[in-house]
Amino acid sequence: MKSANISRRAVLALGVSGAAALALAGCDGNQPSDGDAADGTGDDGQETAEPVAIDAAAFDALVSSGPAADDAAISASAWAAKVKTAGTLRIGGTQTSQLFSLLNEVDGHVRGFDAGLYQLLAGYILGDSNAYEVTIVQSSTRESVLQSDQVDAVFATYSITPSRQEVISFAGPYFTAHQGILVSASNTDINGVEDLAGKNVGVQEGSTGRALLEEFAPEAEVQEIGTDEELRRALEQGRIDAYVVDVSLHLGSMVANPGKYRLAGEFGPDDNYGIGLPLNSDGVAFVNDFLNKIIADGTWAELWKVSIGARTGITEVPEPPVVGV
Repeated sequence: MKSANISRRAVLALGVSGAAALALAGCDGNQPSDGDAADGTGDDGQETAEPVAIDAAAFDALVSSGPAADDAAISASAWAAKVKTAGTLRIGGTQTSQLFSLLNEVDGHVRGFDAGLYQLLAGYILGDSNAYEVTIVQSSTRESVLQSDQVDAVFATYSITPSRQEVISFAGPYFTAHQGILVSASNTDINGVEDLAGKNVGVQEGSTGRALLEEFAPEAEVQEIGTDEELRRALEQGRIDAYVVDVSLHLGSMVANPGKYRLAGEFGPDDNYGIGLPLNSDGVAFVNDFLNKIIADGTWAELWKVSIGARTGITEVPEPPVVGV
C-alpha cells in the first residue's frame, strides 16, 4: 500500500471519521498483527480481555514537557537548522505497533515508545511536540525515504546493522531488544533460557530463532512454524511449550491479550534500535545529545513506564543503552 504522509495537525482537524479513514489508508496489510481478532475473540475462538490501553493523559503530559534545545545548538547542526526552518519534523514511522507507535483513531494522536521519542524531539527542536508529520514506512522503504529526502528521520524499531550503515546513518541506540521467551500464563516450569532443555520450542520459519536456540539452548526441541498468530495458537493448544522471537513482538501480544501469556525471560545478543538519519548527517550528534539529555533527566525511563511497563505489568525499568556506541 502506498505510503501515507499525514500531518498531526491535519488528523486532528479531520476528527474521528477522518482519522479512522487515514488509519486504514496507512495500514500495511502485510504487517503482522499485534493482537487478536477485532471481534474480541482469540485464536481459539474464546473471548479475550480488552487490550491494555496506554494512559493517554500521562503520555501527552510527558511528551509536552520535554527539554528544549537552545538556539546555538540548533544553528550548529545543519540537520536541526533545516527542521527548524521548515517548522515540521518529518518522520518515517508506523502507526500500528501496540507499544511503539499506535494511532488512536478517535483523537488522532500516535502514542508509544517510538512515537514519544519523536514527539519529544519535535518539542526539543521546534518547541511544539505536535509539530511533526508521519510518512508510513515498511521494512523495505526505510532507507529510501531518507535517501530521497522524504523524511528527516526514521523511528520504526529500526535495528542498527552494518549493511544499513553503508547507506544511512543512525543515532542511538535508544532501545535494546533480545530474544524473548513467551509461555502461557499458567506455565510455571519455564523461567529462563536454561529451562528450555527438553521442551518443545516454537520459532518463526526463516527467523534467526533456530540458530540462537542451537547456541543458547541446544537441548531444546525446536519447531519452525509460519506466523506469529500460528505460533501463539500452537502455544495455547499445548503443541509447543514456549515461543521464541524478538521480545518487542511478545510484549505487544501480552498487551493485546491480557492475562493470556507470560514473558519467561530474554536471551541472546543485543538488538539495538536506532534512529535512521541521512548518511553522514550531522544530525547524528544532535540527536544523540537529545537522547543523552532525556536519559539523564529521567524522561526516557518515564516514557518506558507509560508506553511499555504499565501496559505489560513489568515494573523494573531496563537500563537504557549507551548512546553512540
